[in-house]
Amino acid sequence: MNEPSMLTDNLANVIGWSNWLRAFIYIAVGYVSGKYISKAIEKILSPHMGMHHKTLIVRIVFYTLLILFSVSALREFGFKLSVLLGAAGLLTVALGFASQTSASNFISGLFLLGERPFSIGDIILVDNVRGEIITIDLLSIKLRTFDNLFVRIPNETIIKSTVTNLSRFPIRRADIKVGIAYGESTQKARKILLELAEKNPLCLNNPAPFCIVTDFGASSVDLQLSVWTDRLKFLQFKNDIMENIKDAFDSNGIEIPFPHTSLYAGSKSAPIQIQLVEAVETENPFMQDKVKENQANK
Repeated sequence: MNEPSMLTDNLANVIGWSNWLRAFIYIAVGYVSGKYISKAIEKILSPHMGMHHKTLIVRIVFYTLLILFSVSALREFGFKLSVLLGAAGLLTVALGFASQTSASNFISGLFLLGERPFSIGDIILVDNVRGEIITIDLLSIKLRTFDNLFVRIPNETIIKSTVTNLSRFPIRRADIKVGIAYGESTQKARKILLELAEKNPLCLNNPAPFCIVTDFGASSVDLQLSVWTDRLKFLQFKNDIMENIKDAFDSNGIEIPFPHTSLYAGSKSAPIQIQLVEAVETENPFMQDKVKENQANK
């Protein structure tokens, strides 16, 4: 092998290794700069945006920088930008047909980003699933339920379903429904309920609690006590007030009825009289023998 060919091979090897080195440097710089720039943007946006908007923008900035530096790294290996863009366009069209559900979830995620119905840390109710939001992504949201289960809900489902945000406002109203017997005084029961609400330290005075008669049920007169309280102490308040109602009604002799059925007959709705007899005279020989047998056994 002559010397010129050896020099050419060595030069090609040097150029190949240098391309690999530059490509690695591009990717490393892209990763590091993406991390630092995204963290700086996160600090700038923290006072002005919610958690999920801030997280989404930070991710977009990081992956955009990483993709740009990765494209520069690929150019070191001879890939042309026009070829990469053409391949990316074809790949996008193919993925669009193959993943229509993902595209729908992505578009729904953009709508949620603009609408902002909830944030990370909020407690929501979706299709009988109640939990705390731990992440919000462009394709789905993740919840942690109160029994410590992980639930993933696609964004398309969020858009199409009724979503109840239990953490949107600082206070909530507890509607306590209780029934009393028809023979009890509704004024007395309402007075007791309102006194219990006023004595409870978790009850807010503004808005003021109120108590109304809601219905005449099958076996009770139905009352509703509505009280406002801090949403963070909602369950504690509801448990305490229901225990207090039960104790107060028992001590004041107010009956909380259970469903029962009464039979009446006649024009004056008088109760049916039931009387027990020891023996019945009959002309049937068989029944006479049974009566005599029963008397003999006594």
